Amino acid sequence: MTMDKGCLIAPCEPTPTSGRSPTTGFFRHLPKDLVDDQLGRLALFSLVATGLWTTAVLIDQLVMLTLPSFYQYTGWRQRVLEAVGITISGLMYLYVRFVRHTPQTKTDVSLVYVISSAALIAAMDTWVSPPPLTGKMIQVSWIAILLLVFSMVAPASPGRMFAAALVAASLDPLGVWLAHLRGVPVPSPFETFIIFWPNYAAAGLATIPARFLRHIGRKLTTARELGSYELVNLLGHGGMGEVWEAKHRLLARRAAVKLVRPELLGAGNEAEAKLVLKRFEREAQATAALSSPHTIQVFDYGSTSDGTFYYVMELLTGRDLESLVQEFGPVPAARAGHLLRQVCHSLADAHARGLVHRDIKPANIYVCRMGLEYDFVKVLDFGLVKLGNQPSAERIQTMMTADQRTSGTPAYMAPEIILGETNIDRRADVYALGCVAYYLLTGQLVFEGDTPMKMLLQHVQAVPIPPSQRTELPIPQELDELVLACLEKDPNKRPQSAEVLLNMAVVGCKAGDRWNQDLAKGWWTKHLPEFTAPLSLGDYGSSIPTSARAAV
Repeated sequence: MTMDKGCLIAPCEPTPTSGRSPTTGFFRHLPKDLVDDQLGRLALFSLVATGLWTTAVLIDQLVMLTLPSFYQYTGWRQRVLEAVGITISGLMYLYVRFVRHTPQTKTDVSLVYVISSAALIAAMDTWVSPPPLTGKMIQVSWIAILLLVFSMVAPASPGRMFAAALVAASLDPLGVWLAHLRGVPVPSPFETFIIFWPNYAAAGLATIPARFLRHIGRKLTTARELGSYELVNLLGHGGMGEVWEAKHRLLARRAAVKLVRPELLGAGNEAEAKLVLKRFEREAQATAALSSPHTIQVFDYGSTSDGTFYYVMELLTGRDLESLVQEFGPVPAARAGHLLRQVCHSLADAHARGLVHRDIKPANIYVCRMGLEYDFVKVLDFGLVKLGNQPSAERIQTMMTADQRTSGTPAYMAPEIILGETNIDRRADVYALGCVAYYLLTGQLVFEGDTPMKMLLQHVQAVPIPPSQRTELPIPQELDELVLACLEKDPNKRPQSAEVLLNMAVVGCKAGDRWNQDLAKGWWTKHLPEFTAPLSLGDYGSSIPTSARAAV
């Protein structure tokens, strides 16, 4: 299984257009991300309107140069209306884009804005130019076009949309009546209605997008309800499915929900889909049974009516090791030892229960803040976990994807996996952990290659260069030797489990003893200050730098 960098990430702060979460009225039925999308389109609509009013000014200047008599009496009116149109449209864009009000408030303001824009258009139709007389039917008013486009971008309820559209549609006839009061020749009321009836047709049609938005919003909300959890924000997606931020309906707890669809794993029919779901259910149960504090917690799991498997995990705040090294470079030996001991603790618990992770890599190891502790490690994504007591035929099957490609990540894959051996056990995790340690200490992979195949061949044949020879940072000899022991080609020559490796790291390698919470907090305060702010009861996490991704 190939994954993106990083893993479960904390919720990002709302974008400037999102405001507070929609929870009342019409917005109660709409997912927050859908409302955010609509508000983004509303901002774009206002920006386009600003451009159109500006274009009208430029066109008028050209007309004045060629037909000066045409604007002798009405030119100043036209310019005033156009200036007002540019101003209110520009202000509307800035308001929707940058002011942190609720979606309901922004939508109400947008309804006032569209009525104001319609009033400007009506004034141009009946004040700047004389109203149309009998037999001189005008083209469709710009008000009708305004209403049709606006209805597709504003997240208003059908009732509010129709009321605002009806007022806007009536402004052209109102302008004709005001012209009549000024003594200007105008058509009869019936003829006025015939001339401007497209406005009212557009007002009726304006409710259709609003009804569709409400319908699709309710369907999305229902589809995103998984057991006791409701999906809130999409955190990432990839070849295995999607990861969402979710909230529990009753408890004040945020979580990460991973959705896995059988067809993405190569299930070609219903029978294969059931086998895939059964496998993930077994793996979710196995992961949930792990008790190490350094293993990601699984709260719940299940499947939806359309066959999508999901499991609910704790939401973490921090960085995966891959993005950490990419941004800040290799870590000191003392810190590397401290982090690796925690990984060993998680894997030792899994190995003791007959589980093999089979995809240990920096992207699946998360360094986070947990309460008052810093540099607290969580091992993630046991998506390729293998049960040690499976029959050999089933072991072989779960080692391969549907198209018969070896599962795992080439840069961290043990030689026995590459060679297709059937007796894969916990020593494969030890080899992968050696590759992780190498990357942490040097910022480089054990073996480089132009293609995955070249890299795989080196894992089988090439002798690794000691990490101390590939970095300027000091690495104690005992840590150097421990990493090389993990990278032995022959599984029998490696530490035989994560527990053995943990004992070797504690007894024989004292590098990790020199890293403590004061040093860890100092590093986080300097490099990731957003994670060191005081916590409150309402804190569920912080926004994650863009280098982190959700592994799916």
